[in-house]
Parts: sequence; structure tokens; C-alpha cells
Amino acid sequence: MKAFKKIVAAATAGLCMVSMAACGAGGGSADGTDLTYDKIELGTTGKDIKTTVNLYSQRTDMLQDTYNGTTWKQYIEEFNKLYPNITVKVEGGTNYADSALTRLQGGDWGDMMMIPTVDASELQNYFLPFGTVDNLKDKIHYVYAQHYDGNVYGISSTGNAVGIVYNKAVFKAAGITENPKTPEEFINDLKLIKEKTDAIPLYTNYAAGWTMGAWDAYIGGNATGDAKYMNQELLHTQDPFSDPGDGTHAYNVYKILYDAVADGLIEDDFSTTDWEGSKTQMNSGKIGTMVLGSWAVSQIKSVGENADDIGYMPFPITVDGKQYTSSAADYAYGINKDASKENQEASMIFIKWMTEKSHFATNEGGLPVDKSDSTLPDVYSEFKDVTFVEDEPAVEGEEDLFNDLNSDSELNINAAGDARIQSIVENAANKTKSYDDLVKEWNEKWNGALKTENVDVKYTTVVK
Repeated sequence: MKAFKKIVAAATAGLCMVSMAACGAGGGSADGTDLTYDKIELGTTGKDIKTTVNLYSQRTDMLQDTYNGTTWKQYIEEFNKLYPNITVKVEGGTNYADSALTRLQGGDWGDMMMIPTVDASELQNYFLPFGTVDNLKDKIHYVYAQHYDGNVYGISSTGNAVGIVYNKAVFKAAGITENPKTPEEFINDLKLIKEKTDAIPLYTNYAAGWTMGAWDAYIGGNATGDAKYMNQELLHTQDPFSDPGDGTHAYNVYKILYDAVADGLIEDDFSTTDWEGSKTQMNSGKIGTMVLGSWAVSQIKSVGENADDIGYMPFPITVDGKQYTSSAADYAYGINKDASKENQEASMIFIKWMTEKSHFATNEGGLPVDKSDSTLPDVYSEFKDVTFVEDEPAVEGEEDLFNDLNSDSELNINAAGDARIQSIVENAANKTKSYDDLVKEWNEKWNGALKTENVDVKYTTVVK
């Protein structure tokens, strides 16, 4: 995948040499003025535009009339009350992480898309900048999620803090009265659920694949309490998967999954799990916990009659007596740099409306992206004593290093690394490799990538 991305980038860069107007960092409105997110005044900017724009999205569920939340159709109808002449069409993509990259390669993805995993340096080759980091950092959260060389190329659709979805009724039936704060406490709670209820303690959602990648989201702020860890310190850490001996860091995140599987605290046949069905099962009390982002809560609440039973707890790791949760960007809207100026402006108007007026983020149980909105959704009611950590960006000159290390090591952390997480389940269930054997493999791959990229090693996860 990395090789493919580099080839496409080189080809696009060549086109830029031929036509600097098409590939420059600045955008433009339909009337020829500079187009940036912060200059758009909703209800005034672009009122004379009459066009159709296309969005390629991962939210296929929102295209269904049976979706119990707010559908794309409903959002667009509200948007059209303000901009009746901008038609927005949405196409959903299944297995989005892969399909979006394929569409990006083909160039037929429309005017807007939810940005897939690409190197930061390549963002400028595909997407129109929304403005500079300096101009937007006081207006929206997560400006560093899709930025390069001082420009912001993506506006997050929502922010997610990460924890564990759980069924309160199941926990009560199991006699659990307090949320677990350590991996040991969590495993003990799963054992109580198995012993005292008929519910599946931890549902892995193995077969869906993409659901397994959620585990990667917990190895940063949640497991370290350090805003610099993911994008700065990890990139210079040797043996990052080793056990630090204090119940923290990546070792203890993934070990929860391994131990739960090894102890028989998951579904009977992980190969036949069903993502859509699991939402109904959890709502009805047949599942105790699922490790997913906060976005899943609203979906699970909406598929049955027991919405009040669905809660969201902090991830069970404590760092020096405190609990943390990573606050991170979800998929971000990107605008096609090769779309017409009119469609670029219409797209930016729609994205700003979705960010500031639609309430999409909180409707989906997420954190607002607009910094003027301080709403904390009810889903985080159990996070009062938890510190939210928004990862700091990579240092200058290392914007692509994480992606390079990910690609070289083939670990794909936070980048559709589903197979690696699935292997934890497989090896724990089949007793083929111990957890420490897996950790040794991951460390060797990561350390090899550090050498390949000639990284200066500054840290090590020391076994105490």
C-alpha cells in the first residue's frame, strides 16, 4: 500500500509541475476570491451557487431509511432549507478503508470524501486546503489530524473519546457496582458476568475485521496519559510493546484481549460474529461489553427497547492513580482539489454546516469539532474524573514518520491493522502462540522499521 501511494503521489506531483494553478496550496471561491473555511459565513457565502456535489462516505447505515438515528437524507433536507440550490448526493462505501483508497487512485470519488489513510505529505496532491493551522486552530478541534506544511486538508466529522461500551443491566446482574480501573479488575468483572449471567462477557466482533482495529486507539493517551506519546515519543521508542510492569502502555491494552479469549470470556465461535446482530444483542442484554469508540453507543441504543441499559465506561487502565482517555478525530471531510471552483465552494459550505449547525457530532455520541460548542454528550457521563488527551502533532520534519514505520513494520497501528488484532484472538483461542511471543514479534518488526528509517532511538519500554 505504501508503494502504491508513493507512485500516485509522484504522478500527481508531475501534473502539478505542468499546471501550478490546479495544484497550488490555495483554494478559490466561485467568484475568484480565496476560499477558506474561516471566511465562510453560512447563509451568506455562496447563496447564488446552484450545483450538485457528491460525498463518498463510510456511513452506509445513514443511507438507510430504517436507520434509527438522523439519516443523510434528513441532514441534507435541513441543509437545503438554507441552501436550496446546492444538491448533495451521498454514496456509501463498505470496507471503507480499502475502497476509499481504491477510489482515490481512480480519481472518481466525487467532490468530497472521508479521508482514508494517506501520508501527510500526499494530502496536498488530492485535497483542497481548508485554511492554515494558525487560522483554524482556535476555531476547530483536531486541526493536526489531516494537516501538512501548515495547511489543514481535512475537517473531522466528529471527535471520539474512547472507552468501552457496556450493558448496565448485565453488570448489575453480575453484582458489579463500580467500573474497573485496571486490566485485572476488568478481567475479574468479565469472569463475574460469565459466572452469574447468560451474557457473553466480551464480544470481539472478530469476523467484521474493522471492528478489531478499535483496540489500537487505546495505546496512546489512554494507556500513557501522555499527549506526546503517539505522534512523537512512540516514533523514537525501541521495544514499545514490552511490559513496563505497571499495568500501562500497549502491552497491557492488547493483553486484555488475549487474556479474555484465553479465559473463555468471549463468544463461543469468534469466526461467526455478526456486527449488525451484535448491536441488537447488546441492547437486549446478551452481551456485556464491546471495545469500541463512543460512536457505537448511539447505534446500539437505537436498535432495541433498552437504550437506558447501554453505558460507556473509561478504558480500564490507570496511570499514576489517574485515568485518561484519548480524544481524537474521526474520519475527516476532504474536498477534491480537482473539482470545479463552484463545487469546491459548495462542498466547503456543506462541510461547515455539518460541523457548526447540524449537531452531527453530538447526535452520534461524539465530541463537537467546533470549538465554540462545549457540549459534552451524555455518553460521557461516566468520564467526569477522566482527563481527555488530544494527541499533539508530530514534530516538524517527522509528519510522515509514523506512516513510514507502520508500513515498514506491517503493524498498521490505527491504520486498518485488523489482521494483527485478529491474530491475538486466534493465537489465544488456539493456544498456538503465547502473548509474549506475539509481543516479541511486534517489537522485532517495529525495531526493524526504526533501523530502516534510520530513527534516533530515544526511549525504550523497560520491563520492570
